[in-house]
Amino acid sequence: MTPSHNRCRTGGWRSWLAAGALALGAVAGNAAAQAPAPAPGPSTGPATASASADANNPATHPAQPLAGVASENIFNIPRRDIAAEASSQQQRTITQPGNNAPVWREVNSDQRHYSSLPDKEAGVLIQRTGQSWRLFRNGVITVWGGWLLLIVPVAILGFFLWRGTIPLRTPRTGRLIERFTPLERIVHWTMAISFVVLALSGIVMLLGKHFLLPLMGHMLFGWLSYILKNLHNVVGPIFTLSVIVAFAVFVRDNLPSRDDVRWVTSLGGLASGRHVPSGRFNAGEKMWFWFGVFVSGLVLSASGWVLDMIVPGMDYYRATMQIANVIHAIAAVLMIAMACGHIYMGTIGMEGAYRAMRDGWVDEAWAKEHHELWYDDIKSGKIPAQRSASPDAAAARPARHSPGEA
Repeated sequence: MTPSHNRCRTGGWRSWLAAGALALGAVAGNAAAQAPAPAPGPSTGPATASASADANNPATHPAQPLAGVASENIFNIPRRDIAAEASSQQQRTITQPGNNAPVWREVNSDQRHYSSLPDKEAGVLIQRTGQSWRLFRNGVITVWGGWLLLIVPVAILGFFLWRGTIPLRTPRTGRLIERFTPLERIVHWTMAISFVVLALSGIVMLLGKHFLLPLMGHMLFGWLSYILKNLHNVVGPIFTLSVIVAFAVFVRDNLPSRDDVRWVTSLGGLASGRHVPSGRFNAGEKMWFWFGVFVSGLVLSASGWVLDMIVPGMDYYRATMQIANVIHAIAAVLMIAMACGHIYMGTIGMEGAYRAMRDGWVDEAWAKEHHELWYDDIKSGKIPAQRSASPDAAAARPARHSPGEA
């Protein structure tokens, strides 16, 4: 073999020996650092004991900063005695080897530390508030919200079995009055259909694992949740737009008035069966408009847009998303509960109510019996009986007298 080959082979085994010696030295050094200091014996003089104590004293041998890291507070945390904490940690490593409690207290503090990664929350290793959010969502919202969504329909069903459909007390006249224009009906049904889609998909996402997962299994329920989640995100902006348009279209007739006080105190005559005069919309419909549609709709829309991460210029931290999720769920549960009463009164609860929103026309007898003040304004000419574009629609429309129509 050539001398160069001999040198390569010699250099190779010498390098391995050197690396092994360094590793053994490091292990021995760590063991010596973690071993307790020996008690002074006969062979240990005062000078040796003094040197040992001086070597373990952090005041005489302060911890040196890492290479390339500034000694200033790089974690941007409140000012405190960093030197004292470093000294305490150094002493703890000698007296309590393996005790990293202070390190994990820092990690588990919800405080953002330094990180070179581009993610905004890379410096937060453990977010303790995430556990609080999970317990609140799966506990308070899911349990109490689920019971509310169950109790309200059951209560409405009980009321229907007791009261039944509210019929007209006078015969129909055959003369029709336009209650809703085509634009108003389009806006209403757009908002209603989108809300039903959002409500059903939201209930499956919040409560589906408790009553659908055991029946469908993980695979079918997973696909159903995936489809409904994407449908929820697509329909959400449509609902937001319909709420804004509905407010502009219906706000004029939903302004509070003094007549609403009498309607509220008598509960609209639902229990007594007595007629309570009201304008185009009674106090119950106005409360649904302001609290059920406008306030709840805007809260749902704003929190939903945050969850979809489509609000420009916003920092989507985990805490932000958790707060938005809680607000969104609470507003959704309350709006669904209120919508159950509105849907009941607009369908089987009152004769002729569904026909009014479906076709836009009501009989004079229905208008006088349920909205007498609005009917008086029409008879006096203050409000036109027909507001749509076709002037002959009312005359061309035949009078129907089948049950449930007006």
